[in-house]
Amino acid sequence: MMKVSVHILTTYLAVISVLCFWAEQFFCGVAFAIGATLQFLYVISVIDRLPFTMLVLQKAVKMVWNLPEVMRVAYAFMLVVLLWMALWSFGAAGVVASSIGDGGRWWLLVVLSVSLFWTGAVLCNTVHVIVSGTVVRVTIHGGREAESNPANSLMKSLQYALTTSFGSICYGSLFTAAIRTLRWEVRGIRSKIGNNECLLCCVDFLFHLVETLVRFFNKYAYVQIAVYGKSFNRSARDAWELFQSTGVEAIVAYDCSGAVLLMGTIFGGLITGTCSGVWAWMKWNDRAFMIGLTSMLMGMVLVGIAMVVVESAVTSIYICYAEDPLLIQRWDTEFFNHMSETLHQRLQHRSSRAREVLTHNQLDSRIGELSSI
Repeated sequence: MMKVSVHILTTYLAVISVLCFWAEQFFCGVAFAIGATLQFLYVISVIDRLPFTMLVLQKAVKMVWNLPEVMRVAYAFMLVVLLWMALWSFGAAGVVASSIGDGGRWWLLVVLSVSLFWTGAVLCNTVHVIVSGTVVRVTIHGGREAESNPANSLMKSLQYALTTSFGSICYGSLFTAAIRTLRWEVRGIRSKIGNNECLLCCVDFLFHLVETLVRFFNKYAYVQIAVYGKSFNRSARDAWELFQSTGVEAIVAYDCSGAVLLMGTIFGGLITGTCSGVWAWMKWNDRAFMIGLTSMLMGMVLVGIAMVVVESAVTSIYICYAEDPLLIQRWDTEFFNHMSETLHQRLQHRSSRAREVLTHNQLDSRIGELSSI
């Protein structure tokens, strides 16, 4: 089912690309065609990871579903986003209706879009901190019904998010999404290169560069911010070092839940943009694509708030598993066994791959020595 779902976005992007070419919007057509191609290549490169990803997402949904107070916070933030977008729409509508030339209008819309995305990212990451902090505290204390579970878990997370940690959230929101997307693409390409040593060398360089950035900018930092109130960079570094020291980084890299949720966010934005674009095409032919693209961004921000609730649960699961695997075993024994088995397989895969590379390098070195003689 998930394999079909992730290919829907590829198909939708391709259809929009064709429609853009038909409407003589060549730049948009090329952009959507490139997007469809990259999406298709990425899905093909991670197709074998989707069953495990589906399991993780199911457990994350189960976790947040049992915390109705977390869902109420998400609904409240969605209302805040709607109010912000209503205010933002007045500014965007004024730009679209202005007598400024098309070039000037596009640049103003770009500035407004950046403000929309950053504000949306800040609100999403605030929800991330609240949800993950609540989930981790509930998991540590043995569940929502446990006597040791503090009654104010949600309020404590909310207080951290809106006071002490708000600066870290704003700072992290500038970088994390772009670096995560780049990391997914590089990992997908790296896993399908094969024995092309020149290309592998180039991609490995890019991969290690991105990994260095991930050490200081990653979504797992928000869990550390929520629970311990650390600064963003320190939280990101501590979370990544925790994963690497325990080996959990192998299973985190294997999981594609973040990418799948991003696909859902993009798909929701595309549907919003398409509906608005068709409506605008019938009203103002010359401004249809401008309105459609703006609506797409707004739709992505709104859907992103809903998706981040599940993503927060996923990140909390991995942090809990890295800090103390027994927390996950106590919560769901079957899921714990599946995670442990997958982690063992991934560590074996990495070990065998490292031995293969080492043997290949030693063989090349030996051949070079013999040829010099």
